[in-house]
Parts: sequence; structure tokens; C-alpha cells
Amino acid sequence: MKDLTFGTILAVFEEIFGIGLFWAMVVVAALVTMAYLYVLIRDHSISWRKFLLAQLSMPIGAIAAVWFVLVMTSSKLTDLGGPVDVIVFLGIAAAGAVGIAILVYTAQSLVMRQPKSEP
Repeated sequence: MKDLTFGTILAVFEEIFGIGLFWAMVVVAALVTMAYLYVLIRDHSISWRKFLLAQLSMPIGAIAAVWFVLVMTSSKLTDLGGPVDVIVFLGIAAAGAVGIAILVYTAQSLVMRQPKSEP
């Protein structure tokens, strides 16, 4: 594997997660992203209370993402081979943390609409 292309990365992810699960995750991520953008445009502002609750869920998302990858690859934490593996796992944890924060904020905003302040 001399060149790292988009097609190569796609093939690796499809091999790790399976074609169906991988594309289902892509569709869910796209739907959550569109819902998040809808909420931001609709509300014209960020609710700091919802944002705080979303941030409190970040450690759960980080742990869940690392656990999910470990299960899907049939690996253990003891299989980490060096600094690059640790960096990859930190990236996975960061992506899981941000992803769950966006999901929680969006879900809160869609379920509990913020009252409009009257002039």
C-alpha cells in the first residue's frame, strides 16, 4: 500500500465494520449533522444549558467509541503497539466525544424547544 487514497480508506473501513454497518453509520452521521444544522438555523443561538449537558456526555461518547472499535476489530488495549496506535485511539475517543455531544445537543433541542423571549 504505497498510496493512501480515499478508495483505500473506504475499503479498510468497509472491511473493519462490514459494508452494511459502515454505510449505516455514514447515513446516521449525515442525518444527525443535518438535524444539528437545522437546530442551529432554527434557534439562531446556542442554549448554554443544553450545551453543558451535551459536554457532560462527552466522556461516555469517548469510551463508547473506543469500546466499539475494540469490539469490531477483535482487539484489546494490550494489543496497542506504539505511539501511533495511542494517537489513533485518542483520535477515536475525540471523535466519539464530539459526536455524542452533537447528538445530545440536537436531541435536546428537537425534544425541548427553547421558549422565545418576548420583547
